[in-house]
Amino acid sequence: MQALVQQIKQWGTELGFQQIGITNTDLSHYEKRFATWLKKGLHGRMHYLEKHGDKRTQPEKLIPHSITIISARMDYLPPNTDAFFTLNNPRQGYISRYALGRDYHRLIRKRLQLLTDRIQNAIGTFGYRVFCDSAPVLEKAIAEKAGLGWIGKHTNLINAKAGSWFFLGEIYTDLPLPNDASTKQSHCGTCDACIQVCPTQAIIAPYLLDARRCISYLTIELREAIPVELRPLIGNRIYGCDDCQLVCPWNKFAKFTKEKDFYPRHDLSSPELIDLFSWTEEEFLAKTEGSAIRRIGYECWLRNIAVALGNAPFSDDIVEALQKRLHHPSALVREHVEWALQRLVTESGL
Repeated sequence: MQALVQQIKQWGTELGFQQIGITNTDLSHYEKRFATWLKKGLHGRMHYLEKHGDKRTQPEKLIPHSITIISARMDYLPPNTDAFFTLNNPRQGYISRYALGRDYHRLIRKRLQLLTDRIQNAIGTFGYRVFCDSAPVLEKAIAEKAGLGWIGKHTNLINAKAGSWFFLGEIYTDLPLPNDASTKQSHCGTCDACIQVCPTQAIIAPYLLDARRCISYLTIELREAIPVELRPLIGNRIYGCDDCQLVCPWNKFAKFTKEKDFYPRHDLSSPELIDLFSWTEEEFLAKTEGSAIRRIGYECWLRNIAVALGNAPFSDDIVEALQKRLHHPSALVREHVEWALQRLVTESGL
């Protein structure tokens, strides 16, 4: 079995993963913390996190007979995309680096399936199921147990040799594989850069995130009006936020992805807000085909951009662009457009 583990890790590398770790299904260490987080309501409207009972923290209840989890990570940071350049240009829209290319879910699941195919070719049929952010799976806890890194103060997984710009995927299996040593402690030390930089102060304590304040939640998960008091803090971030990763010292070790599917498409690394706001729904669907961005829908796309335009410096062309959407069929869009116009007038002193 130890030889098989080494073979699995080699195959994982050949399939484009940067690291493979193996652990058991005992997540009891994380169960109480997760339950407390939910009880406090820090997950906001993400009600799906409350479903499935304890299947998330007890993997063998999700997939019976599972005794081992193979955890994999894959780098996604695309080269030649200057995040700070875009964030410092308020007329441009910032999109989280993970969403600039094709949706990662299908790619990673396909690679994990190929990995299981190789294992089966070597040892015969066994029980398994492949996941990538696609079921009630406690991915970061599993990865930490499998030795892929530690959960940092911003609640993302950090690897000492690769930073945090990577995706995670899992294989639940009934194979009795030897486990890797878990990451026993955080290496964040006294650093609190992520806490200090968070635009909305969503990291309310080390290792504790209030999702209701997180820009990624507000621009991606939330399907209703963004709280008025948080809108000015969002800046030009129209899909997700990477600030806590951008300032993390460990990301000096991060490497650019070699997966061309994760490279930016449709010039979305530094797009002009006015151009994006002019997209019809047909254009939105066409230019986000195969992208994680599509999941928020056209209505929330316009909502997010309206907020960003309201946070930009006053200019006649921005006002004109917003005015064109004043009578949009969606009340949600109209509300944020009206807010943006009022903010531009107020901030400019007109």
